[in-house]
Amino acid sequence: MRQDPASLPPTSGAARPSQTTRNVLVSVLTVATGALDVVGILRLGGVLTSVMTANMVLLGVSAGKHEASLALHAVAAFAGYIVGVAVGSRVAGSAPKGQPTWPRRVSATLGVELGVLAVFATGWETSGGHPIGATTYWLLVADATASGIQSAAVLRLGVSGLSTTYLTGTLTQLVAGLRRGAKRDSNLSVALLLAVVLGAALGSVLATEAPRLMPIVPVGALLVVLAGAQLAFPGDRAGISASRRSAQGSPQA
Repeated sequence: MRQDPASLPPTSGAARPSQTTRNVLVSVLTVATGALDVVGILRLGGVLTSVMTANMVLLGVSAGKHEASLALHAVAAFAGYIVGVAVGSRVAGSAPKGQPTWPRRVSATLGVELGVLAVFATGWETSGGHPIGATTYWLLVADATASGIQSAAVLRLGVSGLSTTYLTGTLTQLVAGLRRGAKRDSNLSVALLLAVVLGAALGSVLATEAPRLMPIVPVGALLVVLAGAQLAFPGDRAGISASRRSAQGSPQA
């Protein structure tokens, strides 16, 4: 039997084509993260929707400054993210040994995120891009839920240290990698960090200049990823089967 390229061991030199495609797709996902975070900061109570450590700090700030609104928004984001991770993890499942580069369940999980973002975009449009009152809370929950689902989807890829939502670790890996002289291994970290800045910039411009269009950035990024994954990684069953046969020492055709 022929072995699926995604299950082959890494080779020296440049990353394998399947890995390169995966890296591009996760970088595009990170553009969505930047846009979702910036709308939380600018329009949904001044909190982030993917960085829960920051929201914990904001809870402390709210207590010190007696700002109930900030505390409630931080709790809403925190709750939404937890729900998103729980739902996303249920759909994505765990990463088995020898899985293909882009398992089909990753796309299924991102499809759920797209559904949540569709709800978010509908509510955002209904508010005219200027949500107020209770609307900010349920839009914030939807935003954070989408981020949590995306985190679970990327976790299912089974790549140690890879994330499109919490990027402090990515920055740490980048600096440490450059210190060791591992320039090639730092390329993805650079791409992810630039992508979140790009997403934040695009989201900020639209939220300020054309608020109704802001959801285009995260929704568009997710659609690009789902379409790209469908073209590059049409299925995962053959890859898993080949990986298992390889691990068992099956003869190759």
